[in-house]
Amino acid sequence: MSDFEFFFSFYGLLLGLSVAELTGGFARLLHERHRVRFGWLTPLLALFVAIDLATFWNQAWRFFRDAPFNPALLLVGLVIAATFYVAASVTFPRVTAEGVETRIDLDEHFWAHRRVVFGCVLAANAMVWILLGLLALADPAWAAFWTPRIIFGVILFAAGNLAAAFAPQRWLVIGSLVVVLAYTLWNMMRAGAQLIASGTWSPAV
Repeated sequence: MSDFEFFFSFYGLLLGLSVAELTGGFARLLHERHRVRFGWLTPLLALFVAIDLATFWNQAWRFFRDAPFNPALLLVGLVIAATFYVAASVTFPRVTAEGVETRIDLDEHFWAHRRVVFGCVLAANAMVWILLGLLALADPAWAAFWTPRIIFGVILFAAGNLAAAFAPQRWLVIGSLVVVLAYTLWNMMRAGAQLIASGTWSPAV
């Protein structure tokens, strides 16, 4: 087992729990859909969190695959993944058997928990940015990562999450959610375009 395989067996497990929490929360709401008012804010938030989770999986491969084994990196991975788990677990409300006639309004849930979700997403990403910044200071090869496009994306992502979490104006919160979601979708579409341009991969034989 390589150093990365050992690290990712731990880090990937924690990120996988976040995915399970997010999809499980949505599945439980579908099961109770007769008493759920879905709205559109929480579903958009869940889509944003899901895409950012996929981005974290990609980042683990890009940034940690050549890292040496070190317990400090396990601790960093634990803190980052655990922060994301909190965001994923709060995105959807808990559905319990008690008060089965109680209505569940997902828009109300969004306004009640947006600070936790956006704050945790921003904190998890900020920890990765800080790590990459420290690596850039220690090794010029890592400094090449910080292109103007990346710096602009970090500023846009951070500002959007901060506004969505703490802005008092509801129109600004909704606008910020749309912006950060559009940005993450654009990154995924850009990656998809690169995949199509590179051609298909050969089947295993």
